[in-house]
Amino acid sequence: MQEIDTIDTVSPAAHDAPVAAYADALFTLAVQQRASDIHLEPQQQGLVIRLRVDGLLHRVPSPAEQIPRRLCARIKIMAAMDIAEQRRPQDGRISTLGDGFQLDARVSSLPTLWGEKQVLRLVPANSSLLTLDALGLNQTQHAQLLEALSQPQGLILVTGPTGSGKTQTLYSALQWLNAEHRNISTAEEPIEIPLTGINQVAIRPSIGLDFAATLRALLRQDPDVMMVGEIRDDATASMAIRAAQTGHLVLSTLHTNSARATLLRLNQLGVSERDLTESLTLVLAQRLLRRLCGGCKKASQVTTKVGVRAQSAGFEANAAGCQRSLNGYHGRLGVFELSSGPGLFEPASNLGPTANTMQQGSTKSLRDSALTYHRSGDTSLAEVDRVLPSTIKQFC
Repeated sequence: MQEIDTIDTVSPAAHDAPVAAYADALFTLAVQQRASDIHLEPQQQGLVIRLRVDGLLHRVPSPAEQIPRRLCARIKIMAAMDIAEQRRPQDGRISTLGDGFQLDARVSSLPTLWGEKQVLRLVPANSSLLTLDALGLNQTQHAQLLEALSQPQGLILVTGPTGSGKTQTLYSALQWLNAEHRNISTAEEPIEIPLTGINQVAIRPSIGLDFAATLRALLRQDPDVMMVGEIRDDATASMAIRAAQTGHLVLSTLHTNSARATLLRLNQLGVSERDLTESLTLVLAQRLLRRLCGGCKKASQVTTKVGVRAQSAGFEANAAGCQRSLNGYHGRLGVFELSSGPGLFEPASNLGPTANTMQQGSTKSLRDSALTYHRSGDTSLAEVDRVLPSTIKQFC
């Protein structure tokens, strides 16, 4: 595992100054490296620190022996968490400066064998949200999404595994919809980014405020648009369908791999095919691919079985990287497949051999789009195979 830039060593002292300085340096490094998460993991040999950059974890050199325990306590204090409680998971939030920028982070602590593990999810500022134009949709997909968002009612689902950018897509859609004449409310666990002009409700299952209960309450708040962080159970699915059928535009997510899998999952949650036909407007499946660094990528070569070098086929990452990249990659790009219209509900047996979603599965169409990025030199074949392997199950 590659180590990224080293944090300056902080000299030991009896007061909190070195710990505060190390914490500030860690936040600054996270911002500089475009990290989405900071992991502080106590192990038998000491504290392991890793940053998640472009979807993958990279290790940072561990601090001096006197820093780790006090660093974890420092972060709990900054996040307004109970430093005396080390037996139960806790959640908190930090607002500080990192590399001169305002940094907001959600903090989660978890007791483990060697101490409390902490994960800090760095929350992007409202101003850094992508617009719909910048998500990476092609012209046809962009028009298809805008058409669905322009409907006065219906259910729009964004699907994909954890870390595939579903939340960013939903927030971008909400920003596009955000207007004075619309009442927009969300039910989230937790609230990722505060949005001006939108009523955001934090789910609190410990007091009975789950997604279904929140949706039920929102329906009495004269809503135009509702966003549900995730459809997890039959009660939430039922409420989302009901809201979509009674004149509201509902946006939500599901952890599925394809449009077909989305329909199957909703059927498993008790939603009838008739209700789906009446309410489901659009299913958007997506993934994120690491983008090759334009400054250090290199042409890839294909060799035949006899070892003869063939013509160059696309580009690959330069593992050594450069000052701008990490392992030869810098940033990520979205790959999407949108499914809507009557064909979304037709049985696979009724579809022709060229049908993309129902006949061949979302992942194949996503892979085709990813290979297009490879052929254009934006990503590597290795990255395509990592995110969208050709052997992936299509309807799981």
